[in-house]
This record gives sequence, structure tokens and C-alpha cells, in this order.
Amino acid sequence: MFTVLRLSDDDGVTVTDDTFRATFGRWKVETPRSNVVGTEVTGPHRWWTAVGLRLSFADDGITFGTNHERGVCIEFAEKVPKVIGFRPHSSLWVSVADPDALAAALA
Repeated sequence: MFTVLRLSDDDGVTVTDDTFRATFGRWKVETPRSNVVGTEVTGPHRWWTAVGLRLSFADDGITFGTNHERGVCIEFAEKVPKVIGFRPHSSLWVSVADPDALAAALA
């Protein structure tokens, strides 16, 4: 499990051979691992765009963020069901303790 600087003890990202799952408070994204088609380690970002549960103004991506320094943008082949907003999501940005390790695990 890749630790998110947490809202609750259950928050984080879990990657198995079959599944990708990210939780942030009462929200979650779960999809087959085969649906993950790309990752990019990014940052730093403005704190007001990277901290909290956010919907991107540029696209349909969402953020599960607890810091603005670094995180991983995870792209999906098929959009995941909507968490917030009105449409499903094509990407998720997460701030985890080790962004490089998460990106490598999903490569």
C-alpha cells in the first residue's frame, strides 16, 4: 500500500496484480489494473489546486491530495465512475509518500 498523507487511517493507494484502488476519506476510485495506461510524477503545484478532493477545470480528472509538493497523475484507458462532478474521470492525481515508487509499481 502506498501511503497518502491521510484524512483517515484507511486512506492510501493499493496496487495488486489485478486492481488499482485509491481512497481519500469517504471517496474511492477502484479499477482493474489493466485500465491504468500511464503515470506521471508532477509537482510542485499551487496548494489550492492540489490539496483536498478537487475536480480539474482543464479536464475531467480528480485529485486526492494532501500536499502540493509532488504526486502522481494516473491515466485510465476507460474512465472510472464519477466521484464528484457530473462525468466519469479519465485521470486521478494522488499525493503519496513515495510518488516515484507508485509510478514504478504501475509501469
